[in-house]
Amino acid sequence: MPSLLLICGAAAVAFFACLDGWYLLRMPITYLYAKWLLPAIADPLQEQRFHSWVLPSDLDLLVHMNNARYPREADMARCVFMVRCGLFQAIWALGGHTMLSASCCRFRRSMHLLERFTIRTRIRGWDQRAFFLEQRFVSTRDGFVCAVLLVRQHVAGTTPGTAVEKVCRRKMESPALSEEIQHWSRYNEASSQNLRMESDVLEKSKAL
Repeated sequence: MPSLLLICGAAAVAFFACLDGWYLLRMPITYLYAKWLLPAIADPLQEQRFHSWVLPSDLDLLVHMNNARYPREADMARCVFMVRCGLFQAIWALGGHTMLSASCCRFRRSMHLLERFTIRTRIRGWDQRAFFLEQRFVSTRDGFVCAVLLVRQHVAGTTPGTAVEKVCRRKMESPALSEEIQHWSRYNEASSQNLRMESDVLEKSKAL
């Protein structure tokens, strides 16, 4: 028995030391929680709220929430959002899958230890390849929007419009993309084009 406990303890230490253990545990638990315990939402365009708080493990050296923690919490909120409105299930049923292809976070005010906040997630629109989502980190204390995250959720194997049509059982047009999202989308496209050009130049130089 002592040797078994030692092996289990060593495995647990290795799991958390060598892997991002809490994330690997929390994401499937969050998925199952959204699927089994939270009510479904029929309208994929409806805003959803995900509640959380700043834990000691979220703090940086300045004793406020580390900038890297915002995208992680947004991951959890986005998982709940996609499951509750049925988009994850629809995409998988259509033989597709989804992945994060771009994100941009704007910080407005720090959040501190044990501060409670709500992530308000909504779909701002979609094109033939991806959903565009906005996620707002709102302080429960005073309703201030502490950060805003824009996300491009790429869909492979099917299209966003087809997934929305499967969920809603009717064809739906994307809401008009706001000016800020259009600017951001153009930046992403320009960045991709520049990187492709750099790659082409590098390949040609290697061939010489």
